[in-house]
Amino acid sequence: MTTKVTNPADFGRVAVLLGGTSSEREISLISGNAVLQALQSRGVNAVAVDGLYSLVEALTSKRIDRVFNIMHGGAGENGVVQGLLEAFDIPYTGSGVLGAALTLDKIRTKQVWLSLGLPTPRYAHVSGKHDVHKAAADLGLPVIVKPACEGSSVGVSRVFKDSDLDHAVELASHYEGELLMEQLIQGAEYTVGILGDAALPTIRIVPAGEYYDYHAKYVSDETQYICPGLSGAAEAEMQALSLAAFRAANCCGWGRVDVMRDAQGRNYLLEVNTTPGMTSHSLVPKAARQAGIEFDELVWRILELSLQPNNGGA
Repeated sequence: MTTKVTNPADFGRVAVLLGGTSSEREISLISGNAVLQALQSRGVNAVAVDGLYSLVEALTSKRIDRVFNIMHGGAGENGVVQGLLEAFDIPYTGSGVLGAALTLDKIRTKQVWLSLGLPTPRYAHVSGKHDVHKAAADLGLPVIVKPACEGSSVGVSRVFKDSDLDHAVELASHYEGELLMEQLIQGAEYTVGILGDAALPTIRIVPAGEYYDYHAKYVSDETQYICPGLSGAAEAEMQALSLAAFRAANCCGWGRVDVMRDAQGRNYLLEVNTTPGMTSHSLVPKAARQAGIEFDELVWRILELSLQPNNGGA
């Protein structure tokens, strides 16, 4: 059960960790500033801290009591920040070391889900040592090729012809880590926000273009977000599956689970985001608003979750 806080002073001095050096730095800065303003508007003593080295400086000088982690990708989501904060015994928002590190790696996350019988698209782990054309033939075109440890649709290609495969692999190889080739599920794309022990209303994503890429996520005003995206039993089923996937990956606090739904109504888990966007285009705030939770209240509740014994570094 969430610890309820009425006095903002109970949080102490809160560092809003943003920015960093990952490919998602720009979005993290926007998310972080939105979170910072929301906390300050409710009387929380919150300050911005940009990146890992600034966080280390703040920790060693004992200038902060708690961290709202909104640093997307890289050290913010791969367990490094979480381990650092636990070493300093500083409470923080979001998942702990294992949940963060596991879910940033899409391949290992899929392996956990499959071991538990949770549905996810068929995949292959590929590299320069592998015959990518054979892997694509085994999976069956079309496929998606993407870096296994990046977010925000960075380095992602949809491949419908074998002749386009090498270019897709080259693009994904610009980013660190392994490459994932995944069966392309043709259907509707959904996302489900998680807040504490509950799944928020589903969102169906309808981009103006053919795909929900980086531009559709963060730039375009033409992308449609239908919330709730489903109704009745279908809505409850996707929420339950997303919550199960989140817990299976040892995640806690808050996050977002991305799901594809094919023409037959079958759901396929794509990935978990342990530090989702909190921009004007972001999806967790949209789902929370549908559930009657405005942005500043959402930020407050996420921070409250850092007081739970089983959450983050608390």
